[in-house]
Amino acid sequence: MQKLQFEPSWDKTLSPKDRKIIEGIFLETRLSNHANIELTPLRQAINHKGELLVTVLVHNFSQRVLLFHNKKLRYIENEKIIAEHIFTLPPLVIQQETSMPWTFIFPIESLKNPATLAKGQLEFVD
Repeated sequence: MQKLQFEPSWDKTLSPKDRKIIEGIFLETRLSNHANIELTPLRQAINHKGELLVTVLVHNFSQRVLLFHNKKLRYIENEKIIAEHIFTLPPLVIQQETSMPWTFIFPIESLKNPATLAKGQLEFVD
C-alpha cells in the first residue's frame, strides 16, 4: 500500500495549508497506472537567481528504493523542452511503495526555452 512521506526538513517547515494540499493530491494520485515511478506536478516557479523550481510528488510504486544519482530530468510545457538537467541528490531516498514531495531546481544554464509555468510535466530521460 502506497504511503506518503515527507523528507525531515520538509516535515518541519511545511505549512499546514501546503501539507493539506499535498495530502489531497496524494490521495488522488496514489494508485499506479502500471508505472514504477510517476512524477505528479505540484507547482513551478522561477526564483530570484532565474532558476526553474519544479515541485512534484514523486511516487515510487516499485519494490525497490529510488535513489537520485545521475538522474536526468526534463521539464516540458506544451510538448516543448523547457529545461533538462542531471540530478545527484544524496538526501533524496524514496523507499518502495512511498510517495514524497520534492523540489527540483534547474540551474539557469539548463534552461532551453522560456517557461510559462503552466501545465508543465517533469519526466525522466533514459
